[in-house]
Amino acid sequence: MKGNLKKTTASLLVFVMVCGVSACGTAIKTNPGENLIHNDKKEERTVVLFSPMGKADADAENTLRTAQERTIIMAEEKTGIGIDFNTYTAEDYQEKTYDEVCIDRVRSGMDDVYLLNPDVVKLLGEEGGLADLSGLEAAKDLREIVKMANTIDGKLVAIPQEIVAYGLFINKDVFDRYDLKLPEQPQELLDCCKVLKENGFETPIGANRWWLENFVLAQAFADLYNGGNTEEEMEAINTGRAKLSDYMRPGFEYLQEMIDKGYIDAKTAYTYEAIDGEGPDFKAQKTPIVMAYWGAANAESSYGKVDFDLQVIGFPTKRGQMPVVAMTGYGVNAKAEHLEDAKDVLDQMVSDEALSLYMETNQVISPSKNLETDCKDALKPLNDKIDEGVYVLGANPNLNVEQWGNTCLIVRELLNGASVDECMERFDQLQEESLQ
Repeated sequence: MKGNLKKTTASLLVFVMVCGVSACGTAIKTNPGENLIHNDKKEERTVVLFSPMGKADADAENTLRTAQERTIIMAEEKTGIGIDFNTYTAEDYQEKTYDEVCIDRVRSGMDDVYLLNPDVVKLLGEEGGLADLSGLEAAKDLREIVKMANTIDGKLVAIPQEIVAYGLFINKDVFDRYDLKLPEQPQELLDCCKVLKENGFETPIGANRWWLENFVLAQAFADLYNGGNTEEEMEAINTGRAKLSDYMRPGFEYLQEMIDKGYIDAKTAYTYEAIDGEGPDFKAQKTPIVMAYWGAANAESSYGKVDFDLQVIGFPTKRGQMPVVAMTGYGVNAKAEHLEDAKDVLDQMVSDEALSLYMETNQVISPSKNLETDCKDALKPLNDKIDEGVYVLGANPNLNVEQWGNTCLIVRELLNGASVDECMERFDQLQEESLQ
């Protein structure tokens, strides 16, 4: 179960990224290996990209194209290199997740470029399966957060087209009704929930089985990423001089307290899918707080169109509101048949010019330090924190124990009745395994 849940949880990040682009573009259905742009003139140079999505018809209007596809078209025009698609569909791979298929294909040298989840970037980067992208021109313009999240053994092995930030989505109208301030500290959130529950909100925080780990990760690593000793603390965890469970315990105790006080319904959260579960009650103003990713505030199918003042903030920690950041990234197979062409294409796809195109379609946080996000008012508190360099990485390949998937799994054990001490034993076990 552990392995499957880790893979499924991380796969949700690619799902988030794909849903973000499809919310502003067209739904694209392709078959593996099929390139839906039909050119009369055969491309002399091509690279193959493996991704959950393929190309639309060549005659489609630009306004209907996905953000990803616009950057690919630009890269083809700039380099003169064609990009063919191999795409993932669940029915073709049956019980295999997108992550498992990516790992198999990279190890087998089947494609040139891949869209990868962070835990897969970590695994394949440590194996030496991904090429070093440090020499790309676009790499010079990356934010430090992007470099940190995608550098393994001194090599930049993946580059994203967007940074995915998670935060608390709050119905500000309800908060104003009861004179509640947006919480900065963990206790302030508890105090808000107490008032909300006393005023008829049975469950103040709507939760699902995927994203409650953000509460834990924000508290666990707020100091590590913002205290000025990031490298030293990570080394201490990796060598066993510091216990990972000591970092995780405050977040788990905090979640348990919210469950015990009825602010989170653990049984319901355990069964809810992301947004589909808690979303209807939030939009209907029956639940004043949920957690979600940046793009959910833009997509009308999620929380982009609500009948109240929406505010998105970081998770309350002792250092104040803290966004949790994760990202999928494009990597190049180290054994790629067309290695240099693949690097050239990717360099164009993640250039400032291409990322500006991407941001025109999706109002996202750019990985480039040169591009400012034009976000809606609801997202400004979250965006301001990230611009200030205040954040927690949800997945960091430089920590030996994978964080995102493992924390999600162990949080689910808590929801299912495990004690905090039992959850900490699981982290101790994972750390011990990493030391071996």
